[in-house]
This record gives sequence, structure tokens and C-alpha cells, in this order.
Amino acid sequence: MEESLKSMSMDYLNLLINGQAFSDVTFSVEGRLVHAHRCILAARSLFFRRFFCGSADSSPGLHLLLDNHHHYRSSRAVSAASPASPRGGGSGAVIPVTSVSYEVFLLLLQFLYSGQVSLVPPKHEPRPNCGDRGCWHTHCSSAIDLALDTLAAARSFGVDQLALLTQKQLESMVEKASIDDVMRVLLASRKQELHQLWSTCSHLVSKSGLTPEVLAKHLPIDVVAKIEELRLKSSLACRPAFLPHSHLPLNVASESDEHHNKIRRMRRALDSSDVELVKLMVMGEGLNLDDSLALHYAVQNCTREVVKALLELGAADVNCPAGPTGKTPLHIAAEMVCPDMVAVLLDHHADPNVRTIEGITPLDILRSLTSDFLFKGAIPGLTHIEPNKLRLCLELVQSAAMVLSREEAAAAAAAAAANSNGNVDSRMVYLNLGMAAAARLDCDSSSSRSQGSSGGIGPSSLYSQHDHFP
Repeated sequence: MEESLKSMSMDYLNLLINGQAFSDVTFSVEGRLVHAHRCILAARSLFFRRFFCGSADSSPGLHLLLDNHHHYRSSRAVSAASPASPRGGGSGAVIPVTSVSYEVFLLLLQFLYSGQVSLVPPKHEPRPNCGDRGCWHTHCSSAIDLALDTLAAARSFGVDQLALLTQKQLESMVEKASIDDVMRVLLASRKQELHQLWSTCSHLVSKSGLTPEVLAKHLPIDVVAKIEELRLKSSLACRPAFLPHSHLPLNVASESDEHHNKIRRMRRALDSSDVELVKLMVMGEGLNLDDSLALHYAVQNCTREVVKALLELGAADVNCPAGPTGKTPLHIAAEMVCPDMVAVLLDHHADPNVRTIEGITPLDILRSLTSDFLFKGAIPGLTHIEPNKLRLCLELVQSAAMVLSREEAAAAAAAAAANSNGNVDSRMVYLNLGMAAAARLDCDSSSSRSQGSSGGIGPSSLYSQHDHFP
């Protein structure tokens, strides 16, 4: 029975692929003709059944209109029968379909004909909103866009099974997607009242570590309030159940509010370049700079001097990952194409080879941006990029990666040589390596202090050499 159903599915799909064979209706989508069969569409979709039976509202032109003000917005489709064809168009009528892309419309028809469809774009195919040439498009922005558009079309055309399939696909995608894409899906699920998808996305956003101030830039206030409510419930659930009631805090909500107030004060201090106040908050109030993503915020919003002073406090991990993707401050500086931030982070031992959860390094980001700039002449989201800054960022990170690679190779060779000598105690090998690392740090420190006179090759030195390039 299963083989028989698969065979029937392929037969119907071939009927669609063969185009004009037995076709009795033609659609025009983005200037391209699509031939179909009214009996199949009417049997599989209530929308098309009403359309071909002439029960929909009539208007000239046989338009199928979909609101595309936002690519995820769902609206009622308006269909009509022309005065010349009261039954919804004959074999000679061409029905324009507006505000639905050709790709999405074909996916919709493919599901109607065969009962199956692949919502993942072909791997390694160049697509809008995806600058990675080798992307498999499993959870990138382009894949999210296609799934959201298909979901809107499925709901508009009344194909409930496809809508359910697309919703499940999105639930799987957002688990690995960037936080920006998760918030886009969150808004779409809220507008279309998709409760399961909303629940998945809201929990991911609540775990992202983004502050209410940052969330408010992307989400409505009421959505931010619900996410904060989820965070509060999560903090209550994480507390040990075996503690007696008398040992619990008097007001957990007030603790959460106090934590957020600390973060707000810390960020206001960074905005005003008052690093001393941040230092007092760390020492006196127990503020954790990594938990509050202080360094990430400073790289994105403050000056080089503020970032440098924050790093010199010694209370922040320069390689601290943040959010569901695990980006470090160096990833953010690379995305911003900001050579002064890249230089100061590398000066304080930022790892150029650190990877996000998706396996992307800061060097990968800069190489991808450079490739886009060279081949496309522009970078999405960075319309005013300066070529010299992009080149300088790439050189800084490449140089740091090369130096680190050489040091690791030398350390590995030293360890191998020591291990080959059977009379050497392994504890002595560890001691020697630790002394070598300390000596390297001392050399780096003295080099960075005398970079103007010694002609060193540290990140700041390299940055200063390129600072006055035309």
C-alpha cells in the first residue's frame, strides 16, 4: 500500500511537471506561466474549490491578492471570476497571482499534487539574505524566509496540512537559527496565532541573555513583558525544591528586578565612559560582567577606550560566548568591520580561532564579507562600509591566527620532545610549558607597551601601521 501511494504521488507530480499536458487553468506568477488542473486544485484546497465554483467575491482581472507588507504577514486571499468566465476561468484564461513568489507558489502546488514537499532550499545555492557560499540552508536567514513565506501562503490558500508541516519545520529551524531570525519567527507566530511555534520561539528568546532594552528594539513591549515573565518563571523553577521555605529569598521577583537594574546602571555607565563606576559595581555589588554581557555591549555601542578600560579591569572573559549562537566580542567586532575594536580585543588575547555553535570563526566572517564585497560590490546591512577597514580587519585577524598557530605548533613540538625522553618527569614538562607561556605573556605585554618604538607585530602595532592608509 505504501509503494502504491508513493507511485500515485509521483504520477500526479509528473502531471504538474509536464506543464500543459491536460491542463485547463494557467496562472501567471512573477511573469512566468504555471499550468495546472482545476479538478486537482479544487479537490485539495477549499480556496481553489470556491474560486473555480465562482462563489468568491468577483472583481476584474481574476487576481489572487496576498498582503506582502511583511513576508510573514498572513491575510485573506481575495479571488474573483472575470465577467467573461463566470466559472473561474477556462483553459484560455490566465490568472495573475500577486504577492506570492514563483518559488513559493510552486511549492504550494507541489504539495497539492503529491502530498509532499521539501522546504529546505538546495544546498550551496546562492540565495538572498545568505552570504555564505557553502551554506546548506538548513537554518540560515534565507531558509527561514522561505519557510515563513510558505507558511503564509499555505494559510492564505487554506492548505492546512502544508501549514502544519511548515510550522513543524520552523520549530526545528529556530533551534539552530540566529537570535534575530528567532525573533522574526516569534513575531510571525504571534500574528498568525501559532501557539506551539510561539512557545518554542519565546523560550529561546528568554534564554538568549538579551536585556529588555535590547529586546525592545526588535519586539513590541507586550512581547518583551511576556519574555521577562518566562525568565522569572524559569528562575523559580531552577531553585532547589528541597530547601525549606524559610531559606528561600523573600522576594524572587525583586531579586530579578535588582539584577536587571544593575545591568541598566552598568550600561548607562559604559555609555557615559564611566568605567570606574563599573569597577565599583563589580567589587562592591558583585556584578558579573560575563553574565551581563558587558564586553559584548561595549564593543557594539562604546568607544575603543571604554572597551580597553573594561578589559584592563580583568573581570571579563574576552572569549565569553553569548546568545544561542555563542558569539564572542571578536565575532561582533568582525561583523561590524571595526578595526579599532578588533585590535584592542586581540591585544587582550581574544582567540581568532574561537568558533560559534555553528562552527564559524571571526576569520570566517571577515572572509565572507570580503568575498561579498569583491563579487557583489556591497554587503547586506553594511551599506557604508570602507574597503580599507575591511582589509585591515582581515589582516589583523589573519596575523593573529598565524601567530597563534605557530605558538601552538612550537608548544606541541616541545611537548613531543619532552615526552620522547623517558627520564623526564611529566610534571616537569607541565612546569616548563607554564614558564614558557608566562614568558610569552610578559613579552607580549612589553611589546604592546613599546610598540611605537620597537616596531612589533602585535595587533595594535599592525593597526597603527595601517591607520593612515588612503
